Amino acid sequence: RVTLLELIMEKVSEKNPVTSEEMNLFMRHADFLAGCFKEKCEAVLKLTSAADAEDEEALVTIRLLDVLCEMTSNNGQLEHLQALPGLLETAVDTLRLTHLAGKQAVNIFTATHTMTGQEEISHPAVGFKSHLIRLIGNLCYKNKENQDKV
Repeated sequence: RVTLLELIMEKVSEKNPVTSEEMNLFMRHADFLAGCFKEKCEAVLKLTSAADAEDEEALVTIRLLDVLCEMTSNNGQLEHLQALPGLLETAVDTLRLTHLAGKQAVNIFTATHTMTGQEEISHPAVGFKSHLIRLIGNLCYKNKENQDKV
């Protein structure tokens, strides 16, 4: 699943112009991926436990967030994703939960807290909070209704 999401990410981030047929396909995929993210977003919180550091659901959720961030960076898909019910609320709630989880245990969600001495720990969840903030920012971009929600 992670490999498939990486392939989708490559296709979405291409700078080539897309046809209307491809855009419709991207929007259907965006609906599906946003639904998966809304269902699985809390799986990332399991990563705060050392025993679950390689949790597959959490890794898939991290990749889903990366793809959604990239999709919301594209104006063609942005308006569609801004209108999806529950995506913004899920992102904001997940940001709150990761912030609290980071305060209660070792904060694996931000790069500044994963430094030990001179080397950096390469944890899959590093940067998760910044990607959530990017998604929230993209969903609020030029959208007064979403800005008011946040």
